[in-house]
Parts: sequence; C-alpha cells; structure tokens
Amino acid sequence: MKRLVKFLLNTFPRPLLQRLAGAGVPLLGLLYAGRGRECPVCGCRRRKFLPYGYVSPREDALCPRCLSLERHRLLWLWLTRETDIAAQRPALLHIAPEASLMKRFSKIYAPTPERYVTADLESPLAKMHFDIKEIPIADESFDFVICNHIMEHIDDDRRAMREVLRVMKHGARGVILSPVDPSRAETFEDDSVTDPAERTRIFGQYDHRRIYGRDYADRLRSAGFEVEEIDYAATLTREERRRYALSDESIYEVRRP
Repeated sequence: MKRLVKFLLNTFPRPLLQRLAGAGVPLLGLLYAGRGRECPVCGCRRRKFLPYGYVSPREDALCPRCLSLERHRLLWLWLTRETDIAAQRPALLHIAPEASLMKRFSKIYAPTPERYVTADLESPLAKMHFDIKEIPIADESFDFVICNHIMEHIDDDRRAMREVLRVMKHGARGVILSPVDPSRAETFEDDSVTDPAERTRIFGQYDHRRIYGRDYADRLRSAGFEVEEIDYAATLTREERRRYALSDESIYEVRRP
C-alpha cells in the first residue's frame, strides 16, 4: 500500500488527485475494516488509517472517509475545543482548503455561507483562486484565517505572510501552520534548487522551497503577527493521541494586533 500511495502522489498532478480521491480512497479504506482508530473530523472508525507521504509514506496517516491527515485531526480538535468558531461563525478565510475540514465548515456556515471563503491558487475545491502573495480582497475583511502547510511552497513567504495579515481585522485570530524541523535553529532555503527531484531530496517534497527551523514563529512575528506556539498534542491523553493517530507538531496561533 505504501508503494501504491507514493506512486500516485508522485505521478499525478495534485488537482487531479483532489478530484479523484473522494471516490478512490474510501474503496482502499475497506481493506482496513476495524475499530482501532477514529477520525475526530468525520467519525470514521478503522483498524488503522491509510499510509500517506511523497517520499517515505507514514503509517496511520490518511482517514479513508474524509481524507484528513494527522495534522488536520489535531487542528480540528483544537478548533472545536479551544475556539468558538462553531458557535460564532466568524468571517473565515480558509486558504488551500483541505477537503475534510472544508466539509465540516460548510455545514457550520450553512446559515451564513458568505462568511466562509475558501481560496487556492489552483485547487478545484476552492471558491476563489489567487496567488497568496497578492490576495484580491480588501483590507481587514476576516475575523479568522486558516492557512495550513502553504508557506513552505511559496517563493516569497514573508510577502505572503504580510498579505494574510493585511486581510485580517485588528484583533483577528488565525492559524498559520507549516512543517517545522525542531533540530534546526534557523530556516534553510536555497532558491537555486529548482529541479523537482532535487527539491524532493533536499526539502522532502518536490514543490517545497524551504525547511523551517525553530525560528518559524519569529518569521511570522516579523510579518507583524503576535504568535503563540501551542504543543496541543501534549495536552491530550495518550489514548486520544493513539485513537485519533495525531501528529505532535505545534499549532501556531496568530493574531493581528
């Protein structure tokens, strides 16, 4: 299964995979019938989740029903337990919307769909399409922003961060998550690396442009955000972490002063 997943991810363009995954992945999930794992996003129960990853597919990663990954399940638990999004329905910008979270938010915002805006450069799932470095939206438009694993793909990530800040209202909250290597004190990037295979070797994925280090929060602060790094997995029980198959990456909560 790992080899099949790796082949699909590295062979077909992401927009095509996004269109086909909703039908194909649940079929693969039938091979994992059981009740050892539970997805907090959609409630799916399986013996374990599917593997996922471009280079070395991770075990227990992909929910076969809603397509959530470890980080999505962790973020959803934080959003539903530690914020009032579901009750208040703040004006929300969801950049590069994940299918699993978008389905849940669409239900939450069904009474006020205009307050939930999804956007991406090319994803067929999104309502709007734009470059995050040039967001065609007025200043101070949103109360909350979700931007999950996007900045590592952007050539000028600092400009993208400033654009996200610009469209947030003063006092607005958000989460801007990226993979961070805690063994690195500083972010590593090399714009001279353009070959997809070489990017995969150096950065871990063909379309990644950097590896963030422990300075990631400071990088967000330099764009103007107030930042809190939250080790949310550590606040959960061992049984919850096992049952939901969660990652241990930090949640970076941002605010616009």
